[in-house]
Amino acid sequence: MPKYLIRATYSQKGFQGLVDDSASGRRSDVTAAIKSLGGTVEAFYFAFGQDDVIIIMDLPDNVRAAAASLSAAVTGALRMTTTPLLTVEEVDQALEIQTRYRAPGG
Repeated sequence: MPKYLIRATYSQKGFQGLVDDSASGRRSDVTAAIKSLGGTVEAFYFAFGQDDVIIIMDLPDNVRAAAASLSAAVTGALRMTTTPLLTVEEVDQALEIQTRYRAPGG
């Protein structure tokens, strides 16, 4: 199943929700939402610095990953980026595929 990295930054509204709900409550809600899309949460961390939350999750496909991102973003409680993660084996497979690409000016 494809893996995705979520990096999120809370808005003031998001931080207030965290205070009201608790960190474990947020993790439970996210886990339930991902499960409803047929996925699992592999890792869920809070952080400080540029990101407030880091999540690694498995989802069946990009459509469900987009659904998860859109559902969270529309709340206005956070800004997030979703990054598809590739295994070493997938990158090896990509390296075996020959493409015809001409660099600009080349």
